[in-house]
Amino acid sequence: MSAVPVAIAPELDEHLVAAVEGAGGKVVGLDEARVLVWIGVPADFPELGDHIEWVALKSAGIEDFFAAGVLDDRRIWTNASGFYAENVAEHALALLLAGLRQINTAVVRHWDKERIDTSVRTLRGATVGIIGAGGIGASLAPRLKACGARVVAVNRSGREVPGADVVRRSSELGSLWGSFDHVVLAAPATAETRHMINSETLAALPEHAWIVNVARGPLVDEEALHRALVDGVIAGAALDVTDPEPPAADNPLWSLPNVIITPHVANPASGLTREFAPWLAENLRRFSAGEELLARVAPDRNY
Repeated sequence: MSAVPVAIAPELDEHLVAAVEGAGGKVVGLDEARVLVWIGVPADFPELGDHIEWVALKSAGIEDFFAAGVLDDRRIWTNASGFYAENVAEHALALLLAGLRQINTAVVRHWDKERIDTSVRTLRGATVGIIGAGGIGASLAPRLKACGARVVAVNRSGREVPGADVVRRSSELGSLWGSFDHVVLAAPATAETRHMINSETLAALPEHAWIVNVARGPLVDEEALHRALVDGVIAGAALDVTDPEPPAADNPLWSLPNVIITPHVANPASGLTREFAPWLAENLRRFSAGEELLARVAPDRNY
C-alpha cells in the first residue's frame, strides 16, 4: 500500500510530521495531498480542490470554522473532540478543588485563618453536575469519584458516561440545577448553550456551589455571574475561559476573592500538537484502512 500524502498547514509541526510518518503517511505540499491537517485559524483557510478527501482540524471546538463557512460536504472533516480530555479534566478538578479548599483565598489573603477555615468545603458527599459530558466528562467522572463525589453527567443524547452515577439529557437541565452542589461546564458553544449560566440558573443552585468553566466563555452570562458572586447567591467560580478572551483589565471579576481565572490553559496551546499527534496517527491509520475516523464532524452541525 502506498503512503497516504498528507499536507500540514499553514506551517509544518515536528510532532505532526512525526505522527504522519510514523503512521505510514508522507508529508507533501497541499497540491499533492489527499489529506490536510490544518493547524491555523479559519481566516487563513485555503480554497480546497476535490483531491483533498479529509481535513483534520486540531481544535475540539470549531464553531469559528462553522461561522466562517469553511466546512463543506465534499470531503470528510474531523475535529479533536475528546483528544484533549485528560488534560482538561485534570485542570477542571484542580480548579474545583482550589476553590473548595480555599487555595485561591489563601494566596491572596495569606494567614486569614478564621475566614478561610470557615469557608473550606470538601468534595466528599457532594454532587457534581458535568454539563456537556462527553470525552471530558468520561475523564473527569472517575477523578471526582476518587475524591468521594457523586457525579451526574448531562449530555444531549443521554448516552452513557463511564464513571458517572447518573446520566441525564440536556432537556432535563431545568429541573436539575437545584440538585447540584457544584457544576463543571464542558459543553460546546452553540445558540442553545449561550448563557446557560444566567440569573435564573444561578438562583437555582445552592449557596455553597462553585461553577467551573473549562468549555467556552459564552456559556456564562458574566454580568449575572458577577452579581451572584457579590450577593452570595453562589460561593465561587473558576473560569479557564471567558467572553471575551482575555477579560478586560477592568473586568470586575478580577477583583473578587471568590473567583479563579486561568488564561485558557486547561489544554495548553504550547503543547497542543504534541497531544494531538497520536490521535492524528490513529486516524491516518484508519483512513488508510478505510475505517471510520475518530471525531468525525457533520457539516450541518454547529459545533
